[in-house]
Amino acid sequence: MSASLHELNAATQKARISVITCSDTRTINSDTSGAFIVDTIKTAGHELVSYVITPDDSALLARAIIQAKKERADLILINGGTGISKRDNTFDTLSRMIESPLPGYGELFRYLSFKEIGASAMLSRAQAGRMGDTFIFSMPGSTSAVHLAMTTLILPQIGHIVQETRK
Repeated sequence: MSASLHELNAATQKARISVITCSDTRTINSDTSGAFIVDTIKTAGHELVSYVITPDDSALLARAIIQAKKERADLILINGGTGISKRDNTFDTLSRMIESPLPGYGELFRYLSFKEIGASAMLSRAQAGRMGDTFIFSMPGSTSAVHLAMTTLILPQIGHIVQETRK
């Protein structure tokens, strides 16, 4: 199959997506990053399986991820908890759960962030990978970081990711 035909086929794939906001302070009313993710995936024609806000706690985040997998999400999009503070648990939790890492995502995210915000981009521990037949992407909780990750990296590849994991 040619590359252009492959891309055309991938573009028709619709995903079932769960959104998890990992934060000790955000609520449904104040979670602008989570709302942006939800609006973006719905506008692109994907199905929202669930949207939850969980405290930045490793056990609670793992429980939310497992629940999203039980709901047969193709992708789980997590925002928040990717920094370097003692309360930021997303990276460590995902490192234990991801079976097949996708290092290019974190590398590209930090590179693009560096171009926007400078050296503080290296403090992000955004990551992605596969857990069974589900892909997980994490991103910082700031709305500008979520916008960058979603519009530049994740959204353009959702169809391709779903196509590959459904093979």
